[in-house]
Order: sequence, then C-alpha cells, then structure tokens
Amino acid sequence: MIRRRTVLAFPALLLARPAFALPTEGLTQGGLVRGRVAPGTRLALDGKPLRVGPGGEYAFGFGRDHAAEATLTVTPPGGRAEALRLAIARRDWSVQRITGLPPAQVTPDPEALRRITAERERLAAARATDSAHTNFLVEFLLPTHGRISGVFGSQRVLNGEPRQPHYGFDIAAPTGTPIQAIAPGQVVLAADFFFFGRLTIIDHGHGVNSLYAHQSAQHVAEGEQVAGGQRIGAVGATGRVTGPHLHFGLSWYATWLDAQPVLPPVTG
Repeated sequence: MIRRRTVLAFPALLLARPAFALPTEGLTQGGLVRGRVAPGTRLALDGKPLRVGPGGEYAFGFGRDHAAEATLTVTPPGGRAEALRLAIARRDWSVQRITGLPPAQVTPDPEALRRITAERERLAAARATDSAHTNFLVEFLLPTHGRISGVFGSQRVLNGEPRQPHYGFDIAAPTGTPIQAIAPGQVVLAADFFFFGRLTIIDHGHGVNSLYAHQSAQHVAEGEQVAGGQRIGAVGATGRVTGPHLHFGLSWYATWLDAQPVLPPVTG
C-alpha cells in the first residue's frame, strides 16, 4: 500500500541515530539529502537502488528541474517495502538575456568542440565514481572566501540561444586566494579543461563529489586522499572566464546540486 505523505513524516519511523535532520521546509529542486537509516535497511529512489552504508548511511539529491514528486522505497531489515511519496518544491531560476555578442563567443570552433567533447567524457567518468566512503556526512567547510558572483540554477540566453544552466556556485576572490577541500575524500580528477581551466574533483562517497574550477594552481593529484580543510589549490582565472573566481560545484553522481544551502555563509 502506498501512503501519501511527505518525507518529513519518515525520519521518526526509519532513522536510527540520524546524522542530519531533513530540511524543515521540505525537499527542493537542487537539494542534497543525507543521513542514516537503521543498518540493513534498503532504499530506492524512483526505482533506482541507493547505496546504503554498513551504519545505514545514505545520500541522494534532486536536480535543478526535478519533477514535483519522487518516490522513496524503504525496506527495513526483515520487513516489507513501503513506498513514500516525496514532495519536491519547485524553485524559480534567474534567466539573463544577452544579445549582440560576436559568434565566436557563443559557439566554439570545431577544434575546441572536439576538445570539449573529450573533456565532458572525462568529467562524466569522474562524477560517476561510486565509492563506499561516507565522508559526505561531515559538516561541509567553505571552499574559499570572497564575494558571491554566481549562483546555482541561473541561465543565460546568448544571441537568442539558451545556454546550459549554471550548475555551480561562484566566489570571486583575488588570484592566489587559498582553496580548501570541503570534506575528506579522494581526488578523482585533476586536469586543465577548456571551460573549467584547472579543475579538481573530490569524491566524498556514495556519489557525492565536489568540483573546484578556474584554479591558478593545483596542489593535489589524482588518486590522492585529502583531509577536510586541506589546501588543494588557489583561486584563478583559467579556462573560459572574465575574472578570477572559484566555480564550485556539488553533485550526486550525474546530478548537479545547489551547494549554497549546505555550506557555511560566504565571507569576504
């Protein structure tokens, strides 16, 4: 039997030793959900099994344009599966229209497009990492200090052509400003990309990963284990940018998430 209820009704029923309370305002597009269930519980989101750690640790998220509902199927140890209907609040995203740009600034040339395609494949492979680490449960740290210059979910329309939404959170700061890992994890990508410039991705477990782009310097290498708060690079203006800033991204596997709600407030 499917019971119509929001996710706010299920923590008391299912969570043992909850590490994080679910959002009191409900679930939203772009949101990250993380916590613990009773060990041995099985979870599935919209029919897709979720990784659950030995201690019941889990994480999942909802994309920028997720539908108004999702179904979380919960099977307690030795119990029967129950389907919980989750209400996902819609968010309004900023759209900026810019016209009169030279075509070269809107559409890269064929050689650049080939490079971009190859880099997208590397990026997708890194973000698909499915490790058993549970570092995503710690309290995240702010990756750097500065001024907020870009927010998640915004979109530009260049010369009438809609571009991909902005899937990161930008912090403007002088070149050389230290960047730190938001949580412990393993570096799964350290490279220099056309759009992102010097780029680092850290896996925090269960598909949760953080991305640090446009760096002027990188201080870690692929395969390296890093600690939360460890200096991993420096703010820069590499790649396709107009000034020095950190483009920070948070995702659950291939789903980009809004990092701002789970990070400390940005300070200059």
